[in-house]
Amino acid sequence: MPEWVSTDRFEEVQDAWEQLLPSCSTNNIFVTPWLQRVWWRNFGDNLQLRILSLRDGDSILGIAPLVQEGDVLRFPGGRDLFDYHDFLVVRGEEDRFVNALFDHLDSEEWQTIELLSLPENSPNLRILPAAAKEHGYNVAVEEEDKAPVSRLSDTWDGYLARLTKKKRHELRRKVRRLEANGAVRQFQCTDVDAIEEHMPDFLRLHRASSPEKAQFMNEERERFFLDMAAELGARGQFNLAILELDGNRVATCINLDYGDTYFLYNSGYDPAYSRLGVGFVNKALALKESIEAGRRTFDFLRGNERYKYDLGAEERSVFKVTVTRR
Repeated sequence: MPEWVSTDRFEEVQDAWEQLLPSCSTNNIFVTPWLQRVWWRNFGDNLQLRILSLRDGDSILGIAPLVQEGDVLRFPGGRDLFDYHDFLVVRGEEDRFVNALFDHLDSEEWQTIELLSLPENSPNLRILPAAAKEHGYNVAVEEEDKAPVSRLSDTWDGYLARLTKKKRHELRRKVRRLEANGAVRQFQCTDVDAIEEHMPDFLRLHRASSPEKAQFMNEERERFFLDMAAELGARGQFNLAILELDGNRVATCINLDYGDTYFLYNSGYDPAYSRLGVGFVNKALALKESIEAGRRTFDFLRGNERYKYDLGAEERSVFKVTVTRR
């Protein structure tokens, strides 16, 4: 008979969590225990961490990482910093896991379960509402945002050939225009020392990009970004791409490198060079770098900005599931 094991420490479940990930339908950088632990270190004050594991003998069927604030249960990681969330469940066991989870939570103290950013291909997006209704709860499902994704080719030329003629021409035109205005260099920071050295460039360019980004990057989020860079850099999963024009650092983007995917996490540029499209070129070259690294997918993450589709992204969505007690 499967049993639930609960802990409030990532360290107690991290090994099992890591071993479980490859067998889950959702397996990306945002559902790893190490990135969620970074978030918890920075934002866990006044929250209760509840990591629930369903175990059947020596086997683990799934993990439900949750935090509780008052009478609300959520995934660790807010919408502002995490683009995907999900329960971690062995493929084919989702029905069993979700129904067992609601059986377990029936006797717990909560009023709302707010599950953000479930990817559209997650089986749990279908199973959760049905199971919640069977347990007598109210449930609402709504599209939360777009999260466009590009499927990559084996070569950069092959990727360009898949773009429409207009988009391919526009990309090449922007690169040529930038090159006509000075010496262009894009370099990547992937080791811990280089990342630490150049994160101030990212923070400066991010804040300079717009008043909204300057407001977003407060002291708390800056600490999170630096903590994340150190953690993922040590794991070889953090790629900071910096674009220079005549030696001036004019654009940058963070790509999280996990499995066969680059995740375009965040970016910034110097508005003084906006007429040259430095932000767009920086991201295009990062996509090129992902192809050269042998990755199969470039995930632009949350938001339906036009440049993502200009670079060949296909539409994807993330959804919010809200479960409430009657």
